[in-house]
Formats: sequence, C-alpha cells, structure tokens
Amino acid sequence: MSDADTRSLPRIVRDHRNAFGLVLAILAALTIVVTVVPGGREVVADVSGVITASYLASAFRLAVPIAFAALGGIFSEKAGVINIGLEGLLIIGAFTAIVTLHFLPETTAIWVVWTAFGLAVLASALVALLFAVVCIEFKADQVIAGLAVWLIALGFAPFASIIVWENVNSPSFVTFSSVSIPVLSELPSIGRLFVATPPVFMLVVAVPLSWYVLNRTTFGKWIEASGEDPKTLDTAGVSVRKVRYAGVVLSGVLCGIGGAGLALNVGQFVGSGETMVDGRGWIGLTAYLIGNYNPIGAFLASFLFAGLDALQIQLQQIAGYDVSSTLIGIIPYVAVVIVLAFVGRTRMPSEAGEHYESDE
Repeated sequence: MSDADTRSLPRIVRDHRNAFGLVLAILAALTIVVTVVPGGREVVADVSGVITASYLASAFRLAVPIAFAALGGIFSEKAGVINIGLEGLLIIGAFTAIVTLHFLPETTAIWVVWTAFGLAVLASALVALLFAVVCIEFKADQVIAGLAVWLIALGFAPFASIIVWENVNSPSFVTFSSVSIPVLSELPSIGRLFVATPPVFMLVVAVPLSWYVLNRTTFGKWIEASGEDPKTLDTAGVSVRKVRYAGVVLSGVLCGIGGAGLALNVGQFVGSGETMVDGRGWIGLTAYLIGNYNPIGAFLASFLFAGLDALQIQLQQIAGYDVSSTLIGIIPYVAVVIVLAFVGRTRMPSEAGEHYESDE
C-alpha cells in the first residue's frame, strides 16, 4: 500500500494499519472456512461458542508477558538500541520472582509476592543495564549482544534451578491473588473481565501510558530523536547516551513486569525446554513490528496472539478439538510476514542499531 493510499485512510486505521490488516486477514480466513471447507460453519460456530468473558479474561492474562515485552522493545529500539534479548529478560524476571519466593518466609502475606515481583523487575532492569553498557560503551553488535542475553538467560535459569531445587522446574509457591473492581465485576455476562491479577491491570494502564509518554512528553520526543536523528538531539544539549540508557533500562523494567507476572500468576518456574517463557519474548518482538512501534498497535497484536493461544486451550477443553499448540505458536511469525508483505510496512528508526559518538 503506497503512502498516497494510506493518507486517504482514517487516522486510527492509518496509524495501526498493520494490526487492522492482521485482523482483516483472520476474518478473511474465517470466511473461507465457512464457505469452502466442509463442516466449516460448525467449526466457526464452535469457535464463537467459546468466546466468552472468561475467554477474554484468559486472553488478557496470557497477553501480559507478550505485551510488556513488546512495549519494552519499542522503548529500546525507538531510542536507537535494537534489543532482541527480550526473551532473555522475561526469563530472568520469571526466574527471579520464583527464586525470591523460595528464600522468603512461607506465608501467604501479600508483601511476599510483591517483594518477589519488585526484585524480579530489578533483576531484569540490571541485566538490561549490562546489555546497554556493552552496546553503548563498548559498541558491541546489538543483535549479537541481544542473542547473548537470551542464550545466557536460557542456560542460566534452568542451571540455577537445579542448584536451588535439584530440578529444572521449581515447586509451587504462592501466587498473585485476583483483584475485583467493585460494581463492574458484578455485571452480568462481562463481570469476569473485571476480575484479574495485578499484572493484568498494570498492562491496561501501561499501554495508554506508554503511548502518552512516547507521543506527548518531552522524554518521548528525546526517545524519538535518539533513534531518528541523534545528532540534532546532541546539538540541542541532550545526552544521547543517557537517553539510550533510559530506553534500554526501561525495556528491562517492562520485561521484568512481564516475566514476573507470568511466573507469579502460576506460582512456579518451569525451566524445561524453552522455559515457561516459551518464545513469548520473540512473539512480543513480532507484535511491535506489526504494531509499527506504536504501543496500542503492539498491544492489539499481542492480545490477538494471546487470544489464539487461549482459543486452542478452550477448543480442546470445551469443544474437544485436538488443536496443535505448536501450530498456534508459529502463527505470529507467519502473520508478521503476511501483514508486512501485503498490508503495510514497518519503518525502523533510521539510527536503530547504529552507534553514536558525541562531538564533545
């Protein structure tokens, strides 16, 4: 789609055309299933039958690590530092949250869970800071450094789990308790949407807040300039180094929230295979590409991918379909290719991945 074509679209569609395109592609696929595939109407009817308030609440919960990773990737990359270590930062956050619970008193007191949550965010932020030092001070290749973060976390967390619990999987610990919004949680049919764990509500706040910070604040303008025109930012007297550090560390904070939210929702760390994070950081990366570096578009893509995951679970448990989770898992990567090839385009910040030397 050309720039001239997109200018004729409504602003909300133009700003999120990749996300809208993904939705339209899915709707087109459903139409084909209904009209062409034998028994397609029954399949679509079963799918629509499991989409309830409980299903949507489950999708929000599953979207937490994906969407927070996507938001973190946006801040880092728009500042000029490509951070593909989002998966590793999620793993660090998830593991730190559970290992903290192991060393804290065994109690259901709320401070225990929040202490584990805070230390998980701190650990992820510190790893992101180390990544920033390697990339900004020592000018390492950002893609290779990001892969190193992921691979180190992927190896370290299961290894440390064996040391602590003599197993790659931890025992079960206390979890976040659900919080109900008064009045709204009692509404018929949709009340379940207003009963969730704290990370879900954090996500609901973080998405519009991230959009506001990036588009309506001075700091957001600095982030934008750092990734697009660092020379001008430097000339204006703003330290490009500090802005890039802030963007990367903020990505660590957001990934820490996502990883801790994932682990503390189930009260366990699973280190087998790809760990319990299981590619959610990579899916977060595809989500912000589809969202074209816009927090709202990234959330829409994250929620859609999480919704597909929740759907396959619901179809197996309720409708009796044997839906492959592996097949569902590759959908985000296929989707990003289809959307970017046929619907819109994602424009990376022009100086993302490039090192900057101040004239000072």
